[in-house]
Amino acid sequence: MALLALPTVLLGLDVTVLYLVLPAMAADLGPTATQTLWIMDAYGFLLAGFLVTMGTLGDRLGRRRLLMIGVSAFAAVSVFAAFAPNAELLIAARALLGIAGATLMPSTLSLISNMFTDARQRAVAIGVWATMFAVGMAAGPILGGVLVDRFWWGAAFLVAVPIAAVVLVLGRVLLPEYADPRAGRLDLASVALSLAVILPIVYAVKHAAAERLDASVVLAVVVGLIAGVAFWRRQRRLDDPLLDVTLFRNRAFSAALTVLLIGLVGVGGTMYLVTQYLQLVEGLSPFVAGLWMGPPALAMFAAGIGAPMLARRIRPGYVMGGTLGVSLTGYGLLAAAGLGDELPVATAFAFVYLGLGAIAALGTDIVVGAAPASKSGSAASLSETVQELGIAIGVAILGSLATAVYRANLTEPGALSESQAAALADSLSAAVAIADDLPAGALVDAQSAFTTGVNIASLVAGLAIAAATVLCLRMLRHLPRLGHEQHEQHEQEKEAIG
Repeated sequence: MALLALPTVLLGLDVTVLYLVLPAMAADLGPTATQTLWIMDAYGFLLAGFLVTMGTLGDRLGRRRLLMIGVSAFAAVSVFAAFAPNAELLIAARALLGIAGATLMPSTLSLISNMFTDARQRAVAIGVWATMFAVGMAAGPILGGVLVDRFWWGAAFLVAVPIAAVVLVLGRVLLPEYADPRAGRLDLASVALSLAVILPIVYAVKHAAAERLDASVVLAVVVGLIAGVAFWRRQRRLDDPLLDVTLFRNRAFSAALTVLLIGLVGVGGTMYLVTQYLQLVEGLSPFVAGLWMGPPALAMFAAGIGAPMLARRIRPGYVMGGTLGVSLTGYGLLAAAGLGDELPVATAFAFVYLGLGAIAALGTDIVVGAAPASKSGSAASLSETVQELGIAIGVAILGSLATAVYRANLTEPGALSESQAAALADSLSAAVAIADDLPAGALVDAQSAFTTGVNIASLVAGLAIAAATVLCLRMLRHLPRLGHEQHEQHEQEKEAIG
């Protein structure tokens, strides 16, 4: 279990490690605002695009074998990313990291489902697994801040190398192998269709959020939807589908996936904005800003471990809904934050992370528990697909919304050169980079405009989380307490006979 936690922590780190590294990286490589978003999102989008394929491939090739292959590739590409000389190559490296990372998550999670067959043990094990991913996400900004202060931004990627070495050496000794002996061949047409579903939709979200809604966005959505229909129909016809679409007939399975998607949209976008606020508005160093993320990490850890234990006494749907309801306090505090509010902002994010810890642990357990052992890789990949896609979409939509509000509320002073005016209007990070050349008060006005963007984006995220809270309480309330499935099934049978 401890060994399986290592690649899980690594993936979480790579989702967020750039959040506090971003200003130093931007100063070195000089990416545009759109390139910056692609550097942040390419990893999550490609990871989400290949998770379904890799989860099914693990069922066929063997989950330990796929894990070893993925860890090796992840370490090699991380070295490439660390020394990327320009933004274009860094985007390519992040995309390759996403493809390599797609092998790790379903492999580790499906191995856990095979190793822990008892419902209570499995729930706690998945809670630990989800918490380790969340701890990696929370530790990413802290580690990134330390490394960029002492070395350079590329050092953040090199953390993968020693972790990969440990997994490669000990994995062959400690981890069992599991493959589905009845699995058929991998259907390459289904692989192509799955990518044709996700990638055009991803492009549409990115382009509409960062640029504008135009004909290319509409075309991408249409292509994605057509591919989705074709993919769905093909999976229903195949004897060995890439994705068992019959899993969606389970109401709890579908509802849990929806809650995970919404929850990660809120968290992904909020983390992106909070880390930028701490550095660009409050002027904290990467290391100090990372320390401010420590209490939220502890809140997530407590929720990830505590939620499965609490779900032994209270139904999981109520635990998830109640924790999400509490997390709304955080979104409310962020919606009211102003300049000089680093303590309220860090406190708010702790509430946000509290909700994430609970839904990541219990939601993942619901999804994986709904699938038979032979399909655990497929179910695990779906769970991680929606979470990774949620993080990336959150950064794209909430980040772009905050940028739009920033530009709308920005008061541009006179006597600026064309390049200075363009930098000021592009983003707050660009404005901070030329702060010494701006007129007095211009930077404060820009910071105030950015904070207003954080307020509006947090309000929108809070409304989405409120909807997810209602969904938990309505659609997941029927699920029994952990470890009480057989007892409640027996009681229902008696009622039916009566």
